Amino acid sequence: MSMASRCCLRRSRTCGTPHCSIKPLFSRTPRIRPNQLTACYHVLTPTTTRLLSSTALQRRVPNGPRSHSLGFSTGCWLHADQTVKVPEMAESITEGTLKSWSKQIGDHVEQDEEIATIETDKIDVSVNAPQAGTIKEFLVQEEDTVEVGQDLLKLEPGAGSQGGGEQKAAQEPKAAAPDEQPTSSDPEPTKEPSQPEQKSESQPSSQPPKQEQKQDQKPPPKSDEKEPPKQPKEAPKPPESKKPAPKPSETKNEGSSAAPGGRGEHRVKMNRMRLRIAERLKQSQNTAASLTTFNEVDMSSIMQFRKLYKDDVLKKTGVKLGFMSAFSRACVLAMKDIPAVNASIEGPNGGDSIVYRDYVDISVAVSTEKGLVTPVVRNAETMDLVGIEKAIADLGKKARDNKLTIEDMAGGSFTISNGGVFGSLMGTPIINLPQTAVLGLHAIKEKPVAIDGKVEIRPMMYLALTYDHRLLDGREAVVFLVKVKEYIEDPRRMLIG
Repeated sequence: MSMASRCCLRRSRTCGTPHCSIKPLFSRTPRIRPNQLTACYHVLTPTTTRLLSSTALQRRVPNGPRSHSLGFSTGCWLHADQTVKVPEMAESITEGTLKSWSKQIGDHVEQDEEIATIETDKIDVSVNAPQAGTIKEFLVQEEDTVEVGQDLLKLEPGAGSQGGGEQKAAQEPKAAAPDEQPTSSDPEPTKEPSQPEQKSESQPSSQPPKQEQKQDQKPPPKSDEKEPPKQPKEAPKPPESKKPAPKPSETKNEGSSAAPGGRGEHRVKMNRMRLRIAERLKQSQNTAASLTTFNEVDMSSIMQFRKLYKDDVLKKTGVKLGFMSAFSRACVLAMKDIPAVNASIEGPNGGDSIVYRDYVDISVAVSTEKGLVTPVVRNAETMDLVGIEKAIADLGKKARDNKLTIEDMAGGSFTISNGGVFGSLMGTPIINLPQTAVLGLHAIKEKPVAIDGKVEIRPMMYLALTYDHRLLDGREAVVFLVKVKEYIEDPRRMLIG
């Protein structure tokens, strides 16, 4: 808040108030009667003194035939606060939850600097400052539901980061001064017993003793003089008083967790993304006629292929060759024989038409802290192994950094979920509607396998294909999974396909 104080120009050329920049623009000072006072107003803000006045004030002084015009120049201008609103997020998203404020009231922000984070059903949206300024007021609180276009905060425009930084830098040494004060206070006790009268009586005689005292006090008295500083060092008791505040909660948690036979519990509100995931998965179970078929694939050939070429690929392209690209390519080739795997049922009342696609958009399931997301590798049918691997790596990095956009996750005609990275041996993935099928990859385990009448130890992986029986028959689903198995066990087939 600003405070206003009023000052008057009587017969002086400038106002007597400090920081005033008003100067009358005339050669000689006219006589101004008390009832014809010229006033200026100062608005004091926490950062600077702002001047509110008109560019020219007309005052008629009855001192002659002509009326004198008093002109005033202003040192700065008053900037109106700007209201920052909730930005547009996506066509399908109209609201979200204000997850956290990145700044506090009074903080200075630069243009396009992040101020807050809004959590939606699919992604987190960052709210950036439209211009440089200082945050004046928050209009909503954390965990509040906000809509697109709603007012979020008030921002006072102006570049004051340098001044604020200088003030902080000036305040930091002041804060460090108390640590140095005990050393500077060492000579002060010696000065306290000496009265000012004695100093005035014999200044020259008192100076040499001070030097002698300093020399004498250096070795032994320092130990004696360090004793008084111990008292200021005991001053850190306030931090001890601050610590007990969090300690009770910590002791409660520790007591509840450490207490034998404890039955404590706590509730945590589900975030919007988790709520949306739960809704979609339950919708999938209620809508699709889900069925899962399994198979087992020998990973020896693809592992040998990766071992031979991963270093060359890494040097040439900077991409680490993995197994996801091989399975994605195998699925694309298998879809040429079984196109229904890439189709979907759409329409009212659960769907009344089948949509076949000439392109393949593969959704790759990525686990994040907030939940499972499925960014899409688009037009996978036009990519080779390196191109698919690079696209998957880029999407995975964006997912871990919470930088995925709505466009990155929109669409998708087929999903691949790799639970093997977490050690899963076997599982049944859930279909991501309106898709028709999802392929689940699992951990690679060495097992004894019969090869040409001999028992050999081979790296084996279980494959699981969950499909919508409304569109895919059992025969088609099994044939599709067998073809994927054949492409992985003999990668040379992918060149022919």
